[in-house]
Amino acid sequence: MHQIIETKLAPNAIGPYSQATMKNGLLFVSGQIPIDPETSLLIENDVKKQTRQVLDNLRAIIIEAGMSLENVMKCSCFLSDMENFAAFNEIYSEYFGSLCPARECVEVARLPKDVLVEVSAICME
Repeated sequence: MHQIIETKLAPNAIGPYSQATMKNGLLFVSGQIPIDPETSLLIENDVKKQTRQVLDNLRAIIIEAGMSLENVMKCSCFLSDMENFAAFNEIYSEYFGSLCPARECVEVARLPKDVLVEVSAICME
């Protein structure tokens, strides 16, 4: 059986899923969108601010599982507009810098709550 990871330092799931699940040293973090966990409000329509909140939420869940960003092996990154790719990467590199986990970054037609960015992660102890 897998362990469900939950923290109040990241927004509650907005559907039938958990913030993350862990089994045998592998952590699967659900896609995070830019909801402020303190207010439950979306961050304004600015890709840099949204990316920062998304990655803060992601990091909070990873920390709750007893890991750090250094444990991230792969991220899946979803943008509503590839024109935001450079701005997204600017903030993303502040969090991951030389860690350079594997990732894909794709433009999608629409994201939950019409946000600009969503990121999920797979981590390993």
